[in-house]
This record gives sequence, structure tokens and C-alpha cells, in this order.
Amino acid sequence: MTKNAGAQGRNEQQKQNPSVLDNFKPLLVDVAVPLGSYYVFKDAFGMSTFAALAWSSVGPALRTVWSLVKDRAANGLAMLILVVNVVGLGLSFVSGDPRLMLAKDSGISSTVGIGILVSVALGKPMMTAGLKPFMVKGDEAREAAWDRLVSGAAAGSRDFRSREKVFSVVWGVVLLAECVARVVGAYTIPVDTMVWLGTVIMIGSIVLGSVLCGPLAAGPIEAMVSDEVRATEARRAGLAVAV
Repeated sequence: MTKNAGAQGRNEQQKQNPSVLDNFKPLLVDVAVPLGSYYVFKDAFGMSTFAALAWSSVGPALRTVWSLVKDRAANGLAMLILVVNVVGLGLSFVSGDPRLMLAKDSGISSTVGIGILVSVALGKPMMTAGLKPFMVKGDEAREAAWDRLVSGAAAGSRDFRSREKVFSVVWGVVLLAECVARVVGAYTIPVDTMVWLGTVIMIGSIVLGSVLCGPLAAGPIEAMVSDEVRATEARRAGLAVAV
């Protein structure tokens, strides 16, 4: 009984505090699997460039569907990626153009980028949901502090909301820039080269977005969450002394 309870506790802790591998698992599936499978399908199985690109796109699409089924929730970002994937695959099959297949990935970046910017304009920054787990780290006090900052109940809420918007705006702009670079590459660079170069561009965009968001948004947001936790603890200590 004690062993089972201990195992359950460890499992819960792992869910609340995912490892680095857990955080980057979706990226590995969306990048490593399509890239590796493209060359396997093309070189080992002798498929055409178009067929290899089509089959190598199946993995990321299935992962997105599985995530939606497993979580039993319609994540806006995941739904956007899935819709663009399906539409892009359909158009590529109709045209049979491998360059359009490569440009499809740019369509994902542009659609997500535009969706993020629209969410900022509507006052509901889409990237906040992805930022929160890294900021609260499974800690109840930090999660409560985050919720107070989001709701406007905390002293630093206004600055917090501003940084939320900055975080999403940076990612929206970076994704749109990535889209332009990959579309240009898809129609000007040899397909075999663009298959791996597109991945390099995507990873470079992720690195650039992370570097820019650190000092502009993520760092200040983390500091505000920590400040709110300390402020709450100080208020509780003051009440305890008063009582």
C-alpha cells in the first residue's frame, strides 16, 4: 500500500514537473521524425520526392490528433496546426507539387503567427497557456500567484498583462518571419536541400524567439510571480501575528 502510494506520488510529481525531455518531446516528433523518415522513404524505399514528403508529414498530424484525444480538450494552438496540416496536405495531393508540400509548413507558421497576434488584439494572448507551466513549475503557491496576476487581483497585474502581450507578439512576429523565409526557400532552393534547411530555419526561429522573449517577457513575468508569492506569504504572516 505504501509502495503504491509512493509510486503514485512520484507520478504526480513528474506530471507537475515535466523533465526537459518531456518538454521537448513534441518538438522531437515534429522535427526529427519527419526529417529522418523523408530520407528513409526517398533513399531506402525509392519513393518520389512528393510521396516521401507526404508520408513524412503523417507523424506530426497523428501526434496532434492524439494530443487532442488524450487531453480531451480543444487546445486552440493544436487545432490551428492540425487544420493547416490537413488543408495543406489536401492541396499538395491535388497539385502533386513537392514545393507546395514544403510551403505547407510555412502555412502552419503563418497561420499560427496570425492567430497569436489576433489573440493579443482580442486581449487573450494565446501563448500564455504555453508559458504558464514553465513559470509555476507545479508549485501551488506560484500557480495561485499566477492566477491572481491574470485576474487583476494582484498589485502587478497591469505590468503582468503587458508582458503577456509582449510574449505573444514576439512569437507571432517570429513565426511570420519564419513563414516568409521558408516560402522563399521552398520555391528557390532545391527540394532535397530545403527539407533539412527548413528544419534549421524552424529551430533557428525557436531559438531567436526564446532569446528575445527572455528579457522582454519571460524573465520579468517569472520575477512578478515570485514577488506575488512573497507578498502573499508576508500578508499571511502579518495576519498570523495580528491574530
